[in-house]
Amino acid sequence: MTSVVVHDEFVRLVDNGRHADFHLRWLRHNCDVDRHPATRERLIDSAELPDQLAVREAAVDDGVLRITWLHDNRTSRYPLAWLERHAYAVNREAVPRPPSDVRLLELDGARGPTAVARDVLANVSQHGAALVRREHPNPEAETEAWIDALDARGLRVVGTHFGRIEDLRTDNTTNANTDQLGYTDAAIGFHTDQPFLDEPPRYQLLQSIRVADRGGDSLLADGEAALRYLASLDVEAADLLRRTPVRFHRQQKQFEREVVSPIISLRDDRVHVRSSYFTVAPYQLPFDRMTAWYRAHDQFVRILRDPRHHFAFRLRAGDVLVYDNHRMLHGRTAFAGARWVRGVYFDRAASAAEHDFEISG
Repeated sequence: MTSVVVHDEFVRLVDNGRHADFHLRWLRHNCDVDRHPATRERLIDSAELPDQLAVREAAVDDGVLRITWLHDNRTSRYPLAWLERHAYAVNREAVPRPPSDVRLLELDGARGPTAVARDVLANVSQHGAALVRREHPNPEAETEAWIDALDARGLRVVGTHFGRIEDLRTDNTTNANTDQLGYTDAAIGFHTDQPFLDEPPRYQLLQSIRVADRGGDSLLADGEAALRYLASLDVEAADLLRRTPVRFHRQQKQFEREVVSPIISLRDDRVHVRSSYFTVAPYQLPFDRMTAWYRAHDQFVRILRDPRHHFAFRLRAGDVLVYDNHRMLHGRTAFAGARWVRGVYFDRAASAAEHDFEISG
């Protein structure tokens, strides 16, 4: 018995362990209604269809796939025998959506930084991030303990133009170069940190010291998984992200750096993402490439922003998030109140392979 599964861009027909995928646009272009009653020739061009198509309802009965379209409520009918003759994606291996279940990342931090550090790095290696749930009466007194625990596992602190430890709070008095979004209460969309450096720090620790009165939820997305998902839908868009250099330019009152690099690059068989809408310079591409570039870039970002494709959670006082800054993109919602998060950057130490846990990549 044939069943139908509706996805954002396509529908999948499943029967006896086999499946076939059909794009929504392809299906609507081949709608049985848009045929001349006498000649059965097609009456419309695909260019006349809406840019975005969506399914209101889909079902299979009596050997026919019936699709009711959202934009005009039309029902199209496709005999299964006809679809089988014209199938172009039989038994295609579907790429999973980027993960969103925060339980993949969570660890119990009751044992303390030293005891949980090995599990933290294992999660970072496997999932790109680790979220340690830990209650502590005075979290700011534990920052150095976390640094020492990760140091013992092969990571070294990387100082930046902000300093060794960032105090991300609106009333900051401890850091230099605080004229940037991280020190405001504004929402911040998905980005990687320090993309304007030749070698952005590989890892970041974020330690929640004090929660906001309202808002301030954390967002995290797996850029590597998002790229794979994009490539499964539009391989040319994914290729554009890998081969189009753009300029990242951080200009503050007392600090300026810039670098030219693709948003996606491959390093030692791993994906390295550079993405920051607030530090990317105006694109300087040939006129005939600009439209395709925006389309590819925006597809990637829309995948990240889809709630089904990212982690969303609230850091409680004492909680710690450690993530791979080359793989994961992060952000936050706007907030009110005295939210305080500490940030520390790390890179892999040259001697990391000597430790009993070796960080992948």
